Amino acid sequence: MSADFDIVIIGAGIAGVGLAAALGPGPRVAILEQEARHGYHSTGRSAAIYIRNYGNAVIRTLNAASAPLFEQGDASLFPHPLLTPRGVLNVADEEGLARHEAMLEGSHGMEILTREQALAMVPALRPEKLAAAAYERDAQDIDVSALHEGWLRKARANGATLMVGTPMLSAARVGGRWQIETPAGALTATTLVDAAGAWADDVATRAGIAPLGLQPMRRSIAVIPAPEAYDTAGWPLIADSAEGWYAKPDAGRLYVSPTEEIPVDPHDAYVDDMVLAEGLWRFEQAVDVPITRVERSWAGLRTFAPDRTPVVGFGGDGFFWLAGQGGYGIQTSPALSALAAALVKGEPPPDGLEALLPALSPKRFG
Repeated sequence: MSADFDIVIIGAGIAGVGLAAALGPGPRVAILEQEARHGYHSTGRSAAIYIRNYGNAVIRTLNAASAPLFEQGDASLFPHPLLTPRGVLNVADEEGLARHEAMLEGSHGMEILTREQALAMVPALRPEKLAAAAYERDAQDIDVSALHEGWLRKARANGATLMVGTPMLSAARVGGRWQIETPAGALTATTLVDAAGAWADDVATRAGIAPLGLQPMRRSIAVIPAPEAYDTAGWPLIADSAEGWYAKPDAGRLYVSPTEEIPVDPHDAYVDDMVLAEGLWRFEQAVDVPITRVERSWAGLRTFAPDRTPVVGFGGDGFFWLAGQGGYGIQTSPALSALAAALVKGEPPPDGLEALLPALSPKRFG
């Protein structure tokens, strides 16, 4: 294998693999992944759902720009649809009304429901706790594995090399190229792309680039049996508008998250039992679903920039940031992959995304 590349991407999650696929044939590309398999951390632990009204104004623009790939697919990469119907029922108690109204501001396609309509949709909700409800019909489940694997096949067909179990130990800019040290030997590249998720600031530091203050946040989820008293097969995802919990039915179970955001250092995330218990308690206050046991649980990391907007662009000589996607990395990946590929190759941004460049640029942090 050659050790000389045009582009070396650090991280084989949805960001790094999506970029490698979008770069197309021509550039010599390597993807370095520190873990023994690709997509081990955030990508592999995502209960992803495509919610068009999720996130700030920049995220919502990226959501919209990602719709064509999700809706139309690509039969050569994704033999089955990437989206399946789900819907999201947003609910609020009296204390959460202000957050509920704020969530509705700027949203599109949101249906305001009466209490009776919400209860007909999810009969397990406690009527006395239901002060407001709104339904996003267009929200859909994303087949994350199919998306990730399809892009990896495309990247490899383009000639990209995936190197798992190969962390970047250090990197230095020498003579207009990056000299990259790994346990497998030294590599060189014209462009070094930091798509390392929770480790993005650490990778930048090892390359002599100032970190941006990206913060990994832990979020956990529990799997519990679906309540025997109800048929959950047709339920939407149910989300507390105040972000105290959400619950997603799937195959006779409920996936319940406390939706916590606990700042942590980058690591192989694990569940904090007390935080999980508190979230499950909040869920129990809103629904008539007693929790008798937790079948399994896990945690993942969602990494945010200080302004909760992704970082995409050159932040040094040949050093490109593709990080800080927060909880929106899967659903914005089609747009961010296409945009990042254009910027890396020095091409015009895709239609409708050029106006986002100042808000995404790493230079906005000074």
